[in-house]
Amino acid sequence: MFSRDFSNIIRRYTPFPAIAILGPRQSGKTTFARMTFPKHAYVLLEDLDNRTLALTDPRRFLEMYENEHGIIIDEFQYAPDLLSYIQIEADNKNRPGYFILTGSQNFLMNRAIAQSLAGRVGILTLLPLSLHELQINNLTPDSLDEAIVTGGYPRLYAEPIDPRTSHLSYIQTYIERDARQLINVGDLGAFQQFLKLCAGRIGQQLNLSELAGVCGISVSTARRWISILEASYIIFLLQPHFTNFNKRLTKAPKLYFYDTGLACALLGIASPSALALNTFRGSLFEAYIIADLYKQFCNLGDRPSLYYWRDLNGRLEIDCIVETALQLFPIEIKSGTTIASDFFNNLVTWSELAKQNAENGYLIYGGDLLQERSKGIVMGWKHAGQLVNKLLQVPGEE
Repeated sequence: MFSRDFSNIIRRYTPFPAIAILGPRQSGKTTFARMTFPKHAYVLLEDLDNRTLALTDPRRFLEMYENEHGIIIDEFQYAPDLLSYIQIEADNKNRPGYFILTGSQNFLMNRAIAQSLAGRVGILTLLPLSLHELQINNLTPDSLDEAIVTGGYPRLYAEPIDPRTSHLSYIQTYIERDARQLINVGDLGAFQQFLKLCAGRIGQQLNLSELAGVCGISVSTARRWISILEASYIIFLLQPHFTNFNKRLTKAPKLYFYDTGLACALLGIASPSALALNTFRGSLFEAYIIADLYKQFCNLGDRPSLYYWRDLNGRLEIDCIVETALQLFPIEIKSGTTIASDFFNNLVTWSELAKQNAENGYLIYGGDLLQERSKGIVMGWKHAGQLVNKLLQVPGEE
């Protein structure tokens, strides 16, 4: 098992009767749960016999695994009605941390939890390995391009397997199993094309009408498919920050993938050398950094407070804004390894509009420097792995 930053916060949630660990398939949820709670019984609901019992006789299912320590119910989205019976158990018996629930379909989880376990469950999100987690496990790729193409799924660092082969297998399994279950779609080929189109728009504002037109589907179908990709932790939408500073702002979110390795596979980028010359390199680097910031929030047990900022005519844009209780931190992301003076232009202009000190802005780039400048802090990509933790620290505290 790789060391996970998640380990630092999981014990905060053990007073809850149930802990739900959500995230994409193969992100390490099962391994983490079993290593963290080794005395808990374990049951996988992908197993048809277990699932059938949980669906047809939930009381018998829970009695069968009754023990003094607890139970890990893996992929519990297959039997969401089981949560009503877990609620009864939680209310009738004082057993903190007894139920550990893992799931890879977020919209089913949240709907079921909202109805059955509100106030009784601590909800956490475990995503693929973050940059910091790669570093503490001595797994950091040698180059930026290798990091982007490989992504963060733990299996790629535990087994000698080609990243592209693994990613294509992941995509095919996802489409044939999860997508078919979630959307009841007759033409899985159209859904796969839609997924590829999303990869081609990574880092761009979401335009449902354009996606629907190219794919030959209705706008309502495109909207539903985007929701499904979000629910299964393939993509996330970065919302615009609406502080206007007397400017008219865009309202459309931007589309990103949680894992750039999957995006590269969908784009046909098979190797770091192929990425180095690809027109998507800048967008993929931006996605790599923003997804990592998202992971950092989740690994701290916090809701990600990430946005972007863009005026309506697109003349001024900030790639990412981290919002804390104290202030906003603008971040520009550039894939180049040489710092140009104009990299700071948007940071300086935005800071003037926000009446903030430009020195609090960040320029994350494809090089190695970590340097404070009058126009912002320069941060090489390998230094960005704990940026959220730094920004969230209260002055005067360790």
